Amino acid sequence: MKLIIAIIRENQLDQVRIALVEAGISRITVNNVSGHGRQLQQEEIYRGQRVVPNLVPNIRLEIAVNDDFVKPTVDTILKASTPNESGMIGSGKIFVLPLEEVVRLRTGETGPDAI
Repeated sequence: MKLIIAIIRENQLDQVRIALVEAGISRITVNNVSGHGRQLQQEEIYRGQRVVPNLVPNIRLEIAVNDDFVKPTVDTILKASTPNESGMIGSGKIFVLPLEEVVRLRTGETGPDAI
C-alpha cells in the first residue's frame, strides 16, 4: 500500500480529478495549500504597497492505493497536469510514500481491503 501526495496548480484540479476517475481511481482527498518552490517571485501591489508574496496557492491531492495502482495513478496525474513541453516552473510534485496500515472506520476492515 502506498500514499500518493501530489501538489498541483489550482487550475489543474478539474482535469486531474476527471483523469483519475476515468482511470478508475475515485477515492481522493483534496486540500488547499500554499507553498514556495523555485518559481520567480513577482511583485504585486497591495493597498498601494509593493509586496512579494512568499507563498503560492496550490492543491494537495492525497490518494491511498494498493501497490498495483501506484504506476497508473502517478502516470495519470503526470499526463493530466503537464502544462506544456516547456516544463513550466511551479507545476508541482508527486510523492509516493509507504503506508503501514489502513483501517476503514465504518467496517473495521484493514490493509488493502480498506482501500
